Amino acid sequence: MTNINVIQPGTIEAAPGEIPFLLPPPRNVFQTRAARLSDLADGHALAEYLRFLAALATAQHASMYVFRHVPLPGPQEIERCREHGMPTLGTMGWKRDPAWREALRSIVKEVETATLPDATRATIAQLKDTDDASLERLAERLLAGDDDEKLDRAAVPFIGAALQAYWLHLVTSVGFEAFDRLEVPHLCPACGSAPMVSVVGAGAGDHGLRYLTCPLCNTQWHAVRIKCVFCDTTKGIAYYGIEGGSGAVKAESCEACQGYLKILYTEKDPNMDALADDVASIALDVLMAESGITRRGTNFFLF
Repeated sequence: MTNINVIQPGTIEAAPGEIPFLLPPPRNVFQTRAARLSDLADGHALAEYLRFLAALATAQHASMYVFRHVPLPGPQEIERCREHGMPTLGTMGWKRDPAWREALRSIVKEVETATLPDATRATIAQLKDTDDASLERLAERLLAGDDDEKLDRAAVPFIGAALQAYWLHLVTSVGFEAFDRLEVPHLCPACGSAPMVSVVGAGAGDHGLRYLTCPLCNTQWHAVRIKCVFCDTTKGIAYYGIEGGSGAVKAESCEACQGYLKILYTEKDPNMDALADDVASIALDVLMAESGITRRGTNFFLF
């Protein structure tokens, strides 16, 4: 790993009034992600896992039909959240519809048709036998960011996949006019989740803009560059990457926080998918951990 550079504050971006604050999820996000994961698997050390995630993303796309009639927040609730700087579809405030569990069953049924290791099949069998109350507790622990022995790590990808499908349906159905900036700017304006990665050139007109990406609902929201996402400092920001790599994925670290968030540059690779490329660049996470710098990005598939 090499320290690419330490950049002083003062990045140039368009005037705030000209910058779109929110970017909607790409069309057919799960299909696009499945294709990217399959491409990344070719010759990768984690090829088997990436292909599993590709099958999972395909199953997520197939599960979306179950959400056709789920309740959505009304105008009064939307306005109340906007007025108080709260996420309209907050993971701790919005009452989950049981349809997410139906999506989970659809996903595991679809995935088990793929070639899977015995351990994964055992996890699927266990999930099929898990009662609704236990599934809800698993979802609550995952959304709360619990990282203890009570969180079944083998089940996390499946639970996370179903919750992603549910929240993606919610945000795309409600519409982005329902969301606004939060009092805590690094949290997702739609669901309140901490970001997974940041992406430069994420579909905005100016390739120099940076957007944070939500690991749950896939919403992207603008964040100023060369500034710590979590503590807002502009001092001691450094960028790390794998020597000899393409430079498409780097780790943006903060000296004050002693943490980092990955930053993806789509100008280096226009086919990048935030979640897929985050998983595929796990070697960078390993090297950052060896350097004593803590990962701050949340990814259900990197537990």
